[in-house]
Amino acid sequence: QVQLVESGGGLVQAGGSLRLSCAASGRTFNKYTAMGWFRQAPGKEREFVTAISWTGGSTRYADSVKGRFTISRDNAKNTVYLQMSSLKPEDTATYYCAGDSLGRITTDQANYAYWGQGTQVTVSS
Repeated sequence: QVQLVESGGGLVQAGGSLRLSCAASGRTFNKYTAMGWFRQAPGKEREFVTAISWTGGSTRYADSVKGRFTISRDNAKNTVYLQMSSLKPEDTATYYCAGDSLGRITTDQANYAYWGQGTQVTVSS
C-alpha cells in the first residue's frame, strides 16, 4: 500500500506564495505512476488542480491556476511539489495529492487510487 502525506500548507496573504509537498511511502511506485493535486473549498466539490507524469515531461493544469502554479517531482525522494504563486483568496482550500499507478495525467478523480489526507491553504485578502 502507498501512503501519501502532504505538507506546506498555511495562511498567506493574497499575492504571496507557498510550496506544498507530497511525500510517498510504503510500496514503491511503479515507474508509470502519475501524480496530481486536487483541492476542495468549503461547500464546494473537490476539483482538479494539476498533474504530472512519472518522468515529469508531461503536465496538465486547470485554467484557474495556469501561469501561477507549478507542479514538479523528485522521484529519488518520492516527493511531488506544488509551487503556488500570486495566490488569491479563491485558492483557499484543502489541497490533496493523489497518485495514478497507470500513469494517466487526467482530471478525473476516479483514476487516482492513492490519496493523501490533505493540507489546508488559506489566502487572506
